[in-house]
Amino acid sequence: MELIDGTQISAPIIAELKAEVAAQKGRKPCIALVRVGDDPASVSYVRKKEKTAAEIGIESRIILPPVDIRQADLERIIDDLNADHTVDGILVQSPMQKQIDELLIFRRIAPGKDVDGLGTMNLGKVAQDDDTGFVSCTPAGIMALLARSGVDLKGKHVVVIGRSLLVGKPVALLALQKRAGANGTVTVCHSGTANLPAITRQADVLIAAIGRPEFVTADMVKPGAVIIDVGINRIADASRKTGYRLVGDVAFETVSPIAGKITPVPGGVGPMTVAMLMSNTVKAQRLSGAA
Repeated sequence: MELIDGTQISAPIIAELKAEVAAQKGRKPCIALVRVGDDPASVSYVRKKEKTAAEIGIESRIILPPVDIRQADLERIIDDLNADHTVDGILVQSPMQKQIDELLIFRRIAPGKDVDGLGTMNLGKVAQDDDTGFVSCTPAGIMALLARSGVDLKGKHVVVIGRSLLVGKPVALLALQKRAGANGTVTVCHSGTANLPAITRQADVLIAAIGRPEFVTADMVKPGAVIIDVGINRIADASRKTGYRLVGDVAFETVSPIAGKITPVPGGVGPMTVAMLMSNTVKAQRLSGAA
């Protein structure tokens, strides 16, 4: 079994971006990170994005609207950021508060600043194999992990568990694309799928993005399969100082001896998601001609 180490694989990407930004003579790239509420995971994610941006030389603006902000007021914040020529990328951290319609917020972000790749235009470009847009960061990170681990999807059966806008749908589209490293045969499974283990056992590459702790068990995995675990779940653990530990959507201890390659949680997909967000931000400035 080979561990696909996202921290290690993301390091040269971060280094490349750092060199590109350092070589710029004008304004440095800028990303606006909007977080509504104090969800512990969201706080942690935004802090990590801010830290990585600083390491690369990207300016980050942290915007913390009140937790009870109305839809119209959050949309006005997005409109102001869209109009601000010193902001290259905009990310509104998900999940948002229950009074907010996330889809409308994703659509509100100008396509040229939609560095999270969740707006209609950028998702459409993925479906059209058009790389002039921005690919959603976690799916882009998954594809980069596979490519940099020597996994070519051509002729492989790729099974995705989960059909979310953030991961399942876009990663299925990326794996299908007619381009080097892709060309996979893709099956998307979800809560309505019958006899799920019979399908997952056919997977040469299994991508678990269902949001259920240790959902994928050894009996669901074909020996030698490549396992990409997107999940990050907190489960109670009295032996830990925090009172919890992080696990993925895959039962790592029992699945890893069967797998050919597998990502850990944490330290697998997560670091790549952040690296792809930074890459998209630098690309956004480059495409805008503002560098």
